[in-house]
Amino acid sequence: MLICPGLSPGYFLPIFAVMESVFKIPVQLRWSDFDANFHLRHSAYYDFGAMARITLLESVGLTESVFKEHAFGPVIFREECTFRKEIQLNDKLEITCELLQCKPNGARFAFRHRLFKNTDVFAAEINISGDWLDLKTRKLLHPPAFLGEMMERMPRSEEFKFV
Repeated sequence: MLICPGLSPGYFLPIFAVMESVFKIPVQLRWSDFDANFHLRHSAYYDFGAMARITLLESVGLTESVFKEHAFGPVIFREECTFRKEIQLNDKLEITCELLQCKPNGARFAFRHRLFKNTDVFAAEINISGDWLDLKTRKLLHPPAFLGEMMERMPRSEEFKFV
């Protein structure tokens, strides 16, 4: 278990665990995450997915400083959520993140996130796909050599495949 600096206190607990090749972090639910119907607002799911992905990237060494030094970062092409069970304010929430696919060099990635409430209730699934953006040219880049090695360290889904 590692502690990741730089996460917003009170939004996510800054602790994660890789268990049985699944990356998982607890989520601290806030009043502002809920809508007028007193259930988790749809956009909060996407916020939780983004935080889980960034935390996972940091855990394998793809930190903000690496992105700045090499002038690149992730860009999302598609993001979708399937809502399964209602999440309410008093629920305990965890989110997982795993790599579904990528090229051997780390490009053209896809991630799956699953939200579980109260330990074992499968509440939602978020799937995203993306690639890496050159921050100078604002175009997709050929990833640096180290990126494929770092992506190798990520937990993968059972159905992982190279594309």
